Amino acid sequence: MADHKANIDDFKVQTAKHPNMSTVPLRPHNDQSRDRTSKRLSTESNGTSEGGMGSSTPVEVTALEESFRRFAIHGDTRATGKEMHGKNWSKLCKDCGVIDGKNITLTDVDIVFSKVKKKSSRNIVFDEFKVALAELARKKYKDKTGEEAEAEVFKLIEGKAPVIAGVTRAVASPTVSRLTDTSKFTGSHKERFDPTGRGKGKAGREDIVDTSGYVSGYKHRGSYEKKVNKPTEGKPM
Repeated sequence: MADHKANIDDFKVQTAKHPNMSTVPLRPHNDQSRDRTSKRLSTESNGTSEGGMGSSTPVEVTALEESFRRFAIHGDTRATGKEMHGKNWSKLCKDCGVIDGKNITLTDVDIVFSKVKKKSSRNIVFDEFKVALAELARKKYKDKTGEEAEAEVFKLIEGKAPVIAGVTRAVASPTVSRLTDTSKFTGSHKERFDPTGRGKGKAGREDIVDTSGYVSGYKHRGSYEKKVNKPTEGKPM
């Protein structure tokens, strides 16, 4: 008990000498490192970099890179837009007019893609994409310098997006026409449609009892009722 009392007295003396001492415990070093890492990742994800006096440099996306991303994610919901596979590369060259069938063909596009990509990869990144365009530019515009040819090809692609093909139309054939022509149906299938080719619905699928008193197929149905119910106006009583 005497030792415990002495420790309390010593603490009171130290507190009196240093009144500004904080009673809040210091944070562990691991927590401080974790905070710095989180701040760096947040800065990178926002496209800024820390510099002197708190300056920030936004990452500018060019029109060419934007088109690259649009084609890179085409047809693949899991794509990130950072890599492009060979199928979308060929589509880009076709939709943007890089392939002209004369100086640049689909075979040329495939060869350049295999040339610029890494051997262990099936995709190309944006830097490899620009190298591939430079290869095609020199072949497409032979009468221009390298830089001028690249600029012309870049103009073809900048701001473009994948072309969505229309819905495939059914090809008309005699076989299909014969199977869908209701005027040529026979038997029970014929009873399911009226003379205009419109389905009768439930009446065409079930046997409904005819209580009119006329035999089936009688052409003058209803003529007797018209004679009986004929108005008698103007006739003497």
